[in-house]
Amino acid sequence: MINYEQDFYSWTQEQAALLRSGRLIDLDIDNLIEEIEALGRSEKRELQSRLMVLLVQLLKWKYQPARRGRSWLLTIKGQRMNLEDVINDNPGLKSQLFNLLTHAYPLAKIEAAKQTRLDDGLFDDTCPWSLEQVRDTAFFPD
Repeated sequence: MINYEQDFYSWTQEQAALLRSGRLIDLDIDNLIEEIEALGRSEKRELQSRLMVLLVQLLKWKYQPARRGRSWLLTIKGQRMNLEDVINDNPGLKSQLFNLLTHAYPLAKIEAAKQTRLDDGLFDDTCPWSLEQVRDTAFFPD
């Protein structure tokens, strides 16, 4: 049996082969459980990351109207598409969207302040947009 901590890649291949062959008794159950849970957390983090990047762009759009341009517009559109792709691939995360939005917003505020060089106190304390607005391809804050 390949050691999980010494050669992760080979361990994954071995576990997959054991599953395919039905040799369940030989599986490294504890580490498999850990890895499956980590996969779920990874997808959740990906969704939060997409939300955060989208919120940064929406904040920039709102607070720096003179700098709006095609690049910002395309980034917002692209992030909305990426967000929907993650949701479509992981429908179980849909119920967590509001909580993820609530958690992503403070991070987005910090990043938007960094990118715009505006004081982060200028931005709303809580997300000024509903989840529906954030996901709405026609919505742009003015």
